[in-house]
Amino acid sequence: MIWIVAGLALWTAAHLFKRVLPKQREALGKLGRPIVTVLILAAVGLMILGYRAAEEEFLYALPECAWYANNLLMLIALFLMDIGRAKGIVRTWIRHPMLLGVVVWSVAHLLVNGDVPSLILFGGLGLWALLEMAVISHAEGDWQRPARGRFRNDAVVAVIACVLYAGIVWIHNWLDHPALILF
Repeated sequence: MIWIVAGLALWTAAHLFKRVLPKQREALGKLGRPIVTVLILAAVGLMILGYRAAEEEFLYALPECAWYANNLLMLIALFLMDIGRAKGIVRTWIRHPMLLGVVVWSVAHLLVNGDVPSLILFGGLGLWALLEMAVISHAEGDWQRPARGRFRNDAVVAVIACVLYAGIVWIHNWLDHPALILF
């Protein structure tokens, strides 16, 4: 599990680098973005390796209804992760839609994965997203709501989220990690 924690630490450091150490980030110039990208990819690799290698020690198992909540929360998370770029209505209500999507994704996964590695991985990423929201909000000050767009743009993102969700369910089932309970 040390690899999961190392991956989470590297992920957090790479994402916060721009906000916490802006002069150092700026000093890297054009190399800054590729360096941060490599660090983030390395973090993802560490988290995947650590998660796959970790022993499953179960702490809790929620009832089957948690799967229904997971399904709904995953659709909401996918919607939130892209709604910030759509010039619609919802983005005018939420300051950090993509990061909120990560928090919702994290909670959804914690509902159906009661093992220690999942708690560390998904809980850690959820905490990172909350920390990132706080740091960004502090650095940028008061939020200036974007101009209200059209509902049609939100609807397009909702359809895309449904298509992505279907693909994710298919991949989970293909990997023998069922992601959908209908009845």
